[in-house]
Amino acid sequence: MKRMVARLSFGQIYALVFVLLAVLSASYAGAGEMLAGAGSSFVRLALSFGVAALLLSALFVWALKTKVSALLDTVDAMVDAAMSGQERQTGYEETKLSALEHKLYRYMEIMQERERQIQAERGHIQTLVSDISHQTKTPLAGIRLYSELMGELPQLGEQARMYATEIHMGAVKLDWLIRCLFKMSRLETGLITIQPQSSSLTETIEAALSSVQAAAAKKDIAIQMSYPEDILATHDSKWTGEALFNLLENAVKYTSSGGHILVTVQAGEMFVRIDIADTGPGIAESEWPLIFQRFYRSPKVAEVEGIGIGLYLAREIVMAQGGYMKVVSEEQQGSVFSVYLPIS
Repeated sequence: MKRMVARLSFGQIYALVFVLLAVLSASYAGAGEMLAGAGSSFVRLALSFGVAALLLSALFVWALKTKVSALLDTVDAMVDAAMSGQERQTGYEETKLSALEHKLYRYMEIMQERERQIQAERGHIQTLVSDISHQTKTPLAGIRLYSELMGELPQLGEQARMYATEIHMGAVKLDWLIRCLFKMSRLETGLITIQPQSSSLTETIEAALSSVQAAAAKKDIAIQMSYPEDILATHDSKWTGEALFNLLENAVKYTSSGGHILVTVQAGEMFVRIDIADTGPGIAESEWPLIFQRFYRSPKVAEVEGIGIGLYLAREIVMAQGGYMKVVSEEQQGSVFSVYLPIS
């Protein structure tokens, strides 16, 4: 019965119900004339007509529900076939459903073509960035080496020695910038392979801390740590270390001499939270959403060296592992950057 109803069109269902209703009404009218003088019989006839009308209405609703369910099943099969590249379900019939299927297949073809174009563009960008990184690596290494050697020449004048130092520092900054842009490009184009796995978070944090200890000691900044001896989290130790290093480097960079940085770790039910608190100048609440954007730098710290990539890279790395970041800060009261990583 369901299969027969599913094969009917909506128009055929409407026509069938109309015919049944007309027959029922005509039968009621004819029987009513015959039983006009019989009161009890007429009442029974009226009740019978009401019951028949209700049954017909229920049949109509059931038929529509069955037809709609069959239509949705067909559409679902059409979508599955289009996504998997199978043959069309309705063929090339002159129906609205077939027209919809044609548009769906056309849409899938357009999306597949766009995906191919995106992959081609990613490959082109990656090749371009790799070429730039490779072609600049040797000249920059030479500039750094010879400028350093030049600055050590005993016969070199004081002003010339200063120029050599500036050249060396500029080459170091340019090398660092190119490496950051290379990482950012690979991250944005999805070419960085981040492989989170359950491992010790303590080792990752300590490796990042060791990279900033010298800079912190130079500014007499005390770094305190408070976290469990061994805590596990699902993360890529290499890239998570890169993200934490960027946060710690910023904390050291923007904290005044004699200040302090506190690193704490807390394990929750779903995430492990890493807090990096500093005693720097703080960030206005209006700038909280902006500091994670590429190349954004607050006008209040324009005199401090930087290009505004570190926080952007840190957030992208953390998000690629299923985590997230947030900041809480108050001007002149320091900042707390929090990293949330999925718990093991």
